[in-house]
Amino acid sequence: MTKEAVTKEPVTDPELEPTSKKDYSDPPPVAFIDPKELTKWSFYRAIIAEFIATLLFLYITVLTVIGYKSSTDTTKADVDPCGGVGILGIAWAFGGMIFVLVYCTAGISGGHINPAVTFGLFLARKVSLFRAILYMVAQCLGAICGVGLVKAFHKTYYNTYGGGANELAEGYNKGTGLGAEIIGTFVLVYTVFSATDPKRNARDSHIPVLAPLPIGFAVFMVHLATIPITGTGINPARSFGAAVIYNKEKAWDDQWIFWVGPFIGAAIAAFYHEFVLKAGAVKALGSFRSSTHV
Repeated sequence: MTKEAVTKEPVTDPELEPTSKKDYSDPPPVAFIDPKELTKWSFYRAIIAEFIATLLFLYITVLTVIGYKSSTDTTKADVDPCGGVGILGIAWAFGGMIFVLVYCTAGISGGHINPAVTFGLFLARKVSLFRAILYMVAQCLGAICGVGLVKAFHKTYYNTYGGGANELAEGYNKGTGLGAEIIGTFVLVYTVFSATDPKRNARDSHIPVLAPLPIGFAVFMVHLATIPITGTGINPARSFGAAVIYNKEKAWDDQWIFWVGPFIGAAIAAFYHEFVLKAGAVKALGSFRSSTHV
C-alpha cells in the first residue's frame, strides 16, 4: 500500500479572516485654488444653500432672543420676570436650528452656516480658497438679510430689545470675552471635524442624523456657558449680521472679538484634529524621512 502525499489547501472563511483593508478612505486634500469649480452649477447651488440657511438661522434665533427679552421686560405690567424661554430656551433655539439646517444642507454645501467652520475646513484642505471666500460672503449676506427680516416685521421690539446683537456683558473684560469665543468655537469646530470624519461616516452611515445631532448639541452647550459673557457668537456671520442691522456703537466696538476669537478657535481645532488626533504631523515626518533615504 503506497502512501500518497496529499496536499490540502487551507479552507478560509472570509468572515473569520482579519481585514487589512480599511472600510473607509480619507479623501485627498482639496486643491488650494480650483478654477474648475467656478464653472459648475453645484458650486453656486452650494453658495445659495449657505445664504438661505444662514438667513433662516438668524431669523429664528434673533427673533427668539427678542421674544425672550420682551416677555421678561419688568417695565411692562403683569410680566413675570422669570417667564419666557430663558437662557435654556435660547440655547435650544440656536442648537436646534443648527441641527435642522445642517441636516438639510449637508448634502448640498456641507452645511457650514458659519465662517469659522468654513475657515477651519479650509485650513484642513477640505474646501478650496474660492469656495471658502464665497461661502463666507454668502453667510454674512444671509445673516444680514435674516436679521433685516426680523427688524422689518418687528421693528419696535427689535429696536427696544437690542436687536439680538452680540456685546460683551458688563463685568467682563475683553480678554475674558475673547477667551470665551476661542474656547466655544474650538468646541464647535472640533465637533464638526469629529462628526464628519470618514471613519465615523463609514461606520454610522445607516444613521444619517448622527452628524448634525452632535454639531447642534455642541452649539447648544456652548450657548449655555457663554450667553452670560458675550451673548455667544462663535459665528462671525451671526455677530456681523446683527451688528449691521442694529448699528449701535457698543456692538461695533466689540465686533473684533467675534471675528478674532472664532477664527483662532477654528484654527486650533483644525490643527488638533488633523495633526494630533489623525497623526498628520507624524505621517508627514515619516514620509519626509523615507524620501531622504531614496
